[in-house]
Amino acid sequence: MTASLPGPVARLIDELGRLPGIGPKTASRLAFYLLRAPNNQASALADALRALSEGLVYCRQCFNIAEHDPCAICADAARDHGTICVVEEPLDVIALERTREYRGLYHVLHGAISPVDGIGPADLRIDELVARLRRAPVRELILATNPSLEGDATAMYIERAIRASGGEPRITRLARGLPVGGDIEYADQVTLARAVKGRSELG
Repeated sequence: MTASLPGPVARLIDELGRLPGIGPKTASRLAFYLLRAPNNQASALADALRALSEGLVYCRQCFNIAEHDPCAICADAARDHGTICVVEEPLDVIALERTREYRGLYHVLHGAISPVDGIGPADLRIDELVARLRRAPVRELILATNPSLEGDATAMYIERAIRASGGEPRITRLARGLPVGGDIEYADQVTLARAVKGRSELG
């Protein structure tokens, strides 16, 4: 289909089609919407996309995306630095922050162990978490990976890695108020808040 289109339009459709959840038809609709949109709207979108690569960094402590290193959460002295909540993705941090129930720090893994997808422990920020706990021991580590096979496998691996390294924090898991197989980022605030309050200890 894109072969009969002008090069820039075809390229835009191809690039939009690479985004998750966007098929060829949706990519085409978005491309032609942008063609008809005022120039300033397309320019604003281009500027926002450019800022993603040029204006963001990863916090070297928690590995969340941020404008500065350390991120605002890690730099906040008012937060509980004795508690770390381990999540799979930056979107999970946003979801948990919306509940206003958690006031500790975070550690973002950037994925979950999934042999089917070729993702192993070395591909995640697990070694950095173990090293972080050696530098600054914490009272409680909350494993807030998704309630799925991959999330459970990741939580079990992290617990074993921390115990093997001699770490002795209290390790908890979010309560099963979350649907099995679901993602934290899609949970409603009430369910997520109850899961944080009702977390249980592992081991």
